[in-house]
Amino acid sequence: MFQPSLGAEELAAVGEVFASNWVGKGPRVAEFEARFAAHLGVGGGHLMSADTCTEATFLAMRLAGVGPGDDVVLPTVCFVSAANAVAAHGARPVFCDVDPRTLNPTAEHVEAALTPATKAVVVLHYGGHPGQVDRIAALCTERGLLLIEDAANAPASAIGDRACGTFGDFGVWSFDHGKIAVSVDGGMLHARDPEHIERGRKLAYLGLEQTSGFAQAERAATRWWDFEVSSFSRRSVMNDVLAAIGCVQLGRLGEFLTRRAEVSAHYDREFADLVDIPPPLPAGHRGSHYFYWVQLPPHLRDEVARDLYQRGIYTTYRYPSLHRVAAFGSTAELPGADHAAERTLCLPMHQGLSDADVTAVVDGLKAALAARTAGVAR
Repeated sequence: MFQPSLGAEELAAVGEVFASNWVGKGPRVAEFEARFAAHLGVGGGHLMSADTCTEATFLAMRLAGVGPGDDVVLPTVCFVSAANAVAAHGARPVFCDVDPRTLNPTAEHVEAALTPATKAVVVLHYGGHPGQVDRIAALCTERGLLLIEDAANAPASAIGDRACGTFGDFGVWSFDHGKIAVSVDGGMLHARDPEHIERGRKLAYLGLEQTSGFAQAERAATRWWDFEVSSFSRRSVMNDVLAAIGCVQLGRLGEFLTRRAEVSAHYDREFADLVDIPPPLPAGHRGSHYFYWVQLPPHLRDEVARDLYQRGIYTTYRYPSLHRVAAFGSTAELPGADHAAERTLCLPMHQGLSDADVTAVVDGLKAALAARTAGVAR
């Protein structure tokens, strides 16, 4: 399904970090943050790194002041870390429905799920499609709610000139081993208010007001090893080894996106008359081609997935509906998400796919369909 594209350039960058003998958080992390801020078109004071996107999400919840008694609305088709971050802060995840074809929530879906206790809204850009984030952001502003964007699927997605992840009060991105540009593990947090980033940097390093080290020694006349703690926090900072890989990967992001677009276009041409394929993006929207999904009648989907697996082609469904996960205690009835969960199959999609790989996926799906039915009634 996913595969990183790592090679000699990334290895050389890691070697340079090793040679420097400084492998913790240092100049490469600062460079990675600056490069990603420039990629997004935002000021560096609005962005900070974390060791994972999950930690960035937890930081966003804490900075947003989410806590007991609060409701947070999020799409049921969402990565579980967002719901975990809500629940771990003592708040209640309230799941909203999604469009059964795009798997993104609409503004109407979000509005229908709001409660008097709603403090914030989370949106995921499914498969890298922006969805209605602009309309949802306007709704949140109108209602006085905070918006947190899970842009892990959307490192290059935008509406017009505005990058996904920057429409809300907070946005998070992932660079783990399965994403488009990888740093093996790593995340980024964007905040509209730079004061949140200033506080976030302290929260990401144990709540320390200052840390001992060379820089502190330069500023203090004596006892530069002393520190104060402003909050009881975890340690979730990135390091220079991961950031060095991430810097190289950001430089290659354009070529990755080009190849993903080629694969997506080929799938579109081959599958358009056989199954339901991802809807085209609206004018002015740019996606990241993170997922490619087809939709089949429920009685065929699982059988086709098994046939493909036996042909050596792995498929999956992302993301299982969270309102069906017992741990969250939801009783919501969300028909759009249920429709999608019964019909959607995500196919291999990454820049490492060769033409032969793509042909194998196409031929495999066609053969699996032919073996199961003479025609697919959509």
